[in-house]
Amino acid sequence: MTDSAWKAVTARLQQGLPVAVLLLAVLLAWYAGAWLLNAPGAIERVLPPDEAWTWQDLLTATMHMQRPVLPAPHQVALDFWSGLVDWPLDSPRNLLYHVAVTAESTLWGFVMGTLLGLVLSVSIVHSRTLDRALLPWIVASQTVPVLAIAPIVLVILGSLGFAGVAPKAVIAMYLCFFPVTVAMVQGLRSPQRIETEMLHTYAASRWQALWLLRLPAALPFLFPALRVGIAAGLVGAMVAELPTGAQAGLGARLLTGSYYGNTVQIWSTLVMSALLGLTLTGVVAGVERIVLRHRGQS
Repeated sequence: MTDSAWKAVTARLQQGLPVAVLLLAVLLAWYAGAWLLNAPGAIERVLPPDEAWTWQDLLTATMHMQRPVLPAPHQVALDFWSGLVDWPLDSPRNLLYHVAVTAESTLWGFVMGTLLGLVLSVSIVHSRTLDRALLPWIVASQTVPVLAIAPIVLVILGSLGFAGVAPKAVIAMYLCFFPVTVAMVQGLRSPQRIETEMLHTYAASRWQALWLLRLPAALPFLFPALRVGIAAGLVGAMVAELPTGAQAGLGARLLTGSYYGNTVQIWSTLVMSALLGLTLTGVVAGVERIVLRHRGQS
């Protein structure tokens, strides 16, 4: 191995070491918490009351309870793996089946929220009246908890004949549009005065100034907002599945687990939702790198 290759490997190991140490600390704390929280239930329901048992017996019982208060990491991992490989893709027991349902609502809500945020931001930047009239209400809209909004939206859209993906996408849109609107207002206003005046000297219209100057300047503001927006949209889509009693989706799987006290299923679903969120934000980050690299080369 050459010196440069060895240095590259060493650098990667040094970068990964803090992550590995942190992950190990989290796992140890998780196991300790599982032992402490599950011990009373194991003593009461698992270990024989009229026979002597050791701390090793207690540790084994707490790590393998069927309905633990806090499942151990290996229990979550086994349930997660079983939910991926032990059932066909069209089975409600398969995690990917629920991922597809929730991801569909999330993506539709993300697209609608992004478009709404872009329209609102452009309107606010180009109209002082709309700036004063809309922006305070946009900010105030986010003070209402989504748990309070979701049942109202579902009832209204249900009475209008909208069911399935549409109500969940609307709730996801409600959480997506805010970061896009606020970031784009700031981004569209980011060009310096000398740049806008230069366009005025060329008799550029508002739409030409928007397309040639304001939108390119706003791209570094847009993509971080999109990453926040798609993650918020995932939360909105999962919350929307709760009051409807939906049979599919990660939110529905969480609800089913809570009904039957299946904490292992709840935790494996939470892990899957976190991985879905990381995947969606990673896709947006990849698009950001491509777009900004192309913008830098042009």
